[in-house]
Amino acid sequence: MLWNYWWSLVCQLRPACARTSTFRWMSLCLAGMTIRKDLMGVTSIVRALGLVPACYDRLLDFFHSPALDLDKLTCAWCALLFRLDPGILRVNGRPVLVGDGIKVAKAGRKMPGVKKLHQQSESNNKPEFIFGHSCQAVALLTQALASVFALPLACRIHEGTVFSNRDHRTLLDKMILLIDSLGLKERFYFVADAYYASGKVVRGLLAHGNHLVTRVKSNSVAFFPATSPPPNRPRPKGRPAKYGNKIKVASLLKETDPLQEAPSPVYGEKGVILRFRSADLLWRPVGILVRFVVVLHPLRGAILLMSTDLTLSPLDIIRIYGLRFKIEVSFKQAIHVIGAYAYHFWMAAMTPLRRVSGDQYLHHKSDAYRDAVRRKIAAYHRHIQLGLIAQGLLQILSATQPKLVWRSFGSWIRTVRPGLAPSELVVAVALRNTLPEFLASSAKTSILVKFIQDRLDLSRIEGTSLAA
Repeated sequence: MLWNYWWSLVCQLRPACARTSTFRWMSLCLAGMTIRKDLMGVTSIVRALGLVPACYDRLLDFFHSPALDLDKLTCAWCALLFRLDPGILRVNGRPVLVGDGIKVAKAGRKMPGVKKLHQQSESNNKPEFIFGHSCQAVALLTQALASVFALPLACRIHEGTVFSNRDHRTLLDKMILLIDSLGLKERFYFVADAYYASGKVVRGLLAHGNHLVTRVKSNSVAFFPATSPPPNRPRPKGRPAKYGNKIKVASLLKETDPLQEAPSPVYGEKGVILRFRSADLLWRPVGILVRFVVVLHPLRGAILLMSTDLTLSPLDIIRIYGLRFKIEVSFKQAIHVIGAYAYHFWMAAMTPLRRVSGDQYLHHKSDAYRDAVRRKIAAYHRHIQLGLIAQGLLQILSATQPKLVWRSFGSWIRTVRPGLAPSELVVAVALRNTLPEFLASSAKTSILVKFIQDRLDLSRIEGTSLAA
């Protein structure tokens, strides 16, 4: 039953494929990414499904094929989520999107877009400098029982290659373009860290009626609205003043009026009392009133938040920004469970990179070379997007079929916490255990079953067990 529900969701992505055979290979990739035990690129998909060796080259051709339209796939995936609505978290009737960047280590010297990257982290497991791909991702917050998931929507490589020296777009511009490419019909809140507290992001969101909720730096300043001159005085010459007195946002914590107190609305916190104050002030990068919220946490100290929606209450701003970390959890699952970033596609004709390489400027290269780079990056994007869709399907099953997932789990974990939805790993194990039953009972109803059965390698253990 799990696989039947999974297949009913995958079938709704058919419009993204130009041909039926492309859709079959896409479905096979999604199934392989879902159940594989190791994350060794395309070979792990062949190994997990017990396919014949010839499928390896066919899968490489599939990832490089324009028959799978990346933009149509992304829009079809987003439309499916909002049509299905697997517990979408809404505030003031708006869904909540979260965005962030991720840097994926890649050692290939013939992989376009790879460059030397700096990582800012307090973790000892992350080196300060790596060689890899710099991506930006967008996810949708959903509720499943007492859990909250950051359900991935899209991710793209946004650094490393420059095709024109006239292209001056920054990462902030590319994040707005990524959000616009999702084709969302509803207005939403976009939650991001302090890097995205920029006029470019605010203007790009407000142009479509969306709003930004973010953290701002501790030295941020704002302005009170200018006061009007007394009516009995003549109006001074020149343009009327817009900005009044300047104020440091952090100084709101030091005002004489007592701070408001309330139980913490942050996810996972109980018995914690927050002290906070809000103020609507003019923010110079966009020249409009925004709502600043200064929060004093008894354990974590002070944090400064900002929202472009003046109708959003301070506690709601604190609550939805407190869920921003869920996209970090989503990155961890995508890397270690799904293998969405475990691609190893090299470009044979590429000039080898040096270990200190930055952006690769391609405006002096031939058209054939530039097209080859675009083709390879498109293959990376297809692999990433299919990995995120595989992860999202696991989250949907966790949110909508938790009892069935646990019945199909068939294994043991040390802590099963009641009231929380099963993780992506638990759902993947449940699907892995029930795949033979799906192949045996759904041969007449699923084209995927016939497609896999025709390509099983009976000389290997995986192929023999699935055939049996």
